[in-house]
Amino acid sequence: MCLILVAWQAHPDFPLVIAANRDEFFARPAAAAAWWKEQPEIFAGRDLEAGGTWLGLSRSGRFAGLTNFRDPSRQRAGTPSRGDLVASFLRSTETTAAALARLQQEGRRYNGFNLMLSDGDSLGVHESVSGVSHLLEPGLYALSNDLLDTPWPKAVAGKSRLSRALTALPDDTPLRELLRDDRPAPDESLPRTGVSLAWERMLSSAFIRAPGYGTRCSTVIRRSRHGWTHVTESTWDEVGQETDRVTETFQIARP
Repeated sequence: MCLILVAWQAHPDFPLVIAANRDEFFARPAAAAAWWKEQPEIFAGRDLEAGGTWLGLSRSGRFAGLTNFRDPSRQRAGTPSRGDLVASFLRSTETTAAALARLQQEGRRYNGFNLMLSDGDSLGVHESVSGVSHLLEPGLYALSNDLLDTPWPKAVAGKSRLSRALTALPDDTPLRELLRDDRPAPDESLPRTGVSLAWERMLSSAFIRAPGYGTRCSTVIRRSRHGWTHVTESTWDEVGQETDRVTETFQIARP
């Protein structure tokens, strides 16, 4: 997952709104979002190579979403799958604060990542590279492949468009449209993350098309103040055509 935009307690009727793109190699097998048969409280896509997930929800109101930290020089072989972090939080009963404290110790075992998570009452993020955890105040947030709210072009543009999209709710069309923005940033605005300039250009847009790599799915989530949660997820092929769409609506059942 390479872009997660979140509006947390920033709308009077929809306290949680999420727009997210997952970018990955097309050769890596994955399953679309669904209720997991062996863990029916979890609604998420699934990485069929390592078994974890990049973003998901639970019936009790939990949410977690993961982005990798982009720095090829930091990659280590033999580390556990970062997708397990999302699944383990979704199946747990720990608070957001407790999970952040645990990640302070456990996060260093993994290659670089950012994990945004919520127990339904609070929202937080752990940045494994900086070693910093935050409980987040109400507001708008953007998480790409660097630290929270790092002003990469896609993050800045995404937050701006998210703010405007909130005014259209419950219509989520503007949210889905912002995730399809495939315009690259100008060279002078590009970050330098250790990949080639050509790849920095291709990776700079919200929606990515690159050789063998790109935006695999786009997910929009809105949760009403009454606990109703609506999810729409589109799956994309290598040329950016939609191949599947999943929609799901459920009400939060707090323990």
